[in-house]
Amino acid sequence: MNTDIRWKQRLENFKKAVAQLEEFVQQPVLNKFERQGLIQCFEYSFELGWKTLKDYLENGGQDVATPRAAIQLAFQAGLIGDGHSWIDALQKRNFLAHSYNEQYALQAENLIRKTYAKMLKDACNHLDTLS
Repeated sequence: MNTDIRWKQRLENFKKAVAQLEEFVQQPVLNKFERQGLIQCFEYSFELGWKTLKDYLENGGQDVATPRAAIQLAFQAGLIGDGHSWIDALQKRNFLAHSYNEQYALQAENLIRKTYAKMLKDACNHLDTLS
């Protein structure tokens, strides 16, 4: 498959995931089941985000082996504005994917609402201007 087409197709899925994440974030209060849904939505939105960045970079001739490398190269290329938040989100996503604890879920909800949702939306919007 042409990599130019692949990153644009992945971007379409990323845009849909970010829109769904925004719907969660707009809800002022979530019960524990909705919170789990928010966290899962963040996880797959983040996954699509770094993979879209990876595909875009690879389309430009870069070799990207890991999520961390995709984030670092995307920051260097000006595709994302806050590399530290992306690395933090990567670490939190990995942790949340392998353990569930109500206290962690509340912390994750707070981070998603205050930082990660906007971070993903900004990257999505920037990539959309490049497509």
